[in-house]
Amino acid sequence: MGNACIGPGFSKNGILQSFSATCWPPQAPVDALPPIKTGDSAKETSLPTEKRPPEQVKIQEASFPESESKLPSDQSPKKPKRVSTAGLHNSILHRKTQSLKEIYSLDKKIGQGQFGTTYLCVEKVTGKQYACKSIAKRKLSTEEDVEDLKREIQIMHHLAGHPNVISIKGAYEDAVAVHVVMDLCAGGELFDRIIQKGHYTERKAAELTRVIVGVVKACHSLGVMHRDLKPENFLFVDQSEEAHLKTIDFGLSIFFKPGDMFSDVVGSPYYVAPEVLRKRYGTEADIWSAGVIVYILLSGVPPFWAESEEGIFDEVLHGDLDFESDPWPSISNSAKDLVKKMLERDPKRRLTAHEVLCHPWVQVDGVALDKPLDSAVLSRMKQFSAMNKLKRIALRRAFLRMKFQASRKCSR
Repeated sequence: MGNACIGPGFSKNGILQSFSATCWPPQAPVDALPPIKTGDSAKETSLPTEKRPPEQVKIQEASFPESESKLPSDQSPKKPKRVSTAGLHNSILHRKTQSLKEIYSLDKKIGQGQFGTTYLCVEKVTGKQYACKSIAKRKLSTEEDVEDLKREIQIMHHLAGHPNVISIKGAYEDAVAVHVVMDLCAGGELFDRIIQKGHYTERKAAELTRVIVGVVKACHSLGVMHRDLKPENFLFVDQSEEAHLKTIDFGLSIFFKPGDMFSDVVGSPYYVAPEVLRKRYGTEADIWSAGVIVYILLSGVPPFWAESEEGIFDEVLHGDLDFESDPWPSISNSAKDLVKKMLERDPKRRLTAHEVLCHPWVQVDGVALDKPLDSAVLSRMKQFSAMNKLKRIALRRAFLRMKFQASRKCSR
């Protein structure tokens, strides 16, 4: 969704996400997309056919292998309650707020989603730039939509102050919309920065792992589970060398108490933990997702591949980790040890965030090698990132087409 700290997700809800997966129509097969050029790397010019990323779609009950998808009769999904039309102009935040336009000047549009529009906004007193996501109340059609938005704002306030978590400046409400003002992240996505630099070491991957898992530890210590960790949800504040990496998009995040277990299936196909697919999970699922990111940071591709989302889910549940193919023979044993322990299928045996940060490969001045990774890693990462962006563009166009068709029907 542009450079704002709001990124598209492939998930159950997430009101502050760029658009909801519930409105995505079926897409063309991946093979129908234009080929992706990967640069000048002589070693790696394309991903193997069997490792092309499948469509990224909403994780939903119908997406799982049959053996994993059946809910007991007493757990059948309930139809969400719709918000009364008469209540559209009622308060969502349940408090009187200042007028957004008294404090900020809205500038150009930098993103458009199903629930709202994101603008560049400027604080009148300081001249500082932020991102403002304006969510139309008329699009919050169910009580669940309203509660998701309120919870997301609450979680962002709850996590405020962490240097690697997006900061919310404030939430404002008027008769027609809720406006959420937050950091503007103009430095691009995590993978884009790595590819742009063109020089990448195992030690740098360890540094990024410290940031990512540090955020997970902070969330868990404050009783928050993210539930949708993926590279697209990590953006740099600006283009400077010392720019902070920020974690964004808490639309699927949830508060928890020790021992709580969850059953709603949310997340993104490549990064979802096996216990999430089995509908019984806790905070350990965030460590799995972070482990998938670390695997990609070191190899350029996700650990579990297939031609369809169902195939990915089957690989997540039953597939083997590949530490034999390039570049893994040149990766340190300590790095491989950490990835194995983060991608342990038994949540009880998986490392906690604290244990990951104590691992010798992750620690500052630890054992991570300070030598460039194989050029094939950047080539694969570039292709994987580009293919994901093409899918986001395709999904955006599909959503706009559907919105246009719906408006035509309403005008007849």
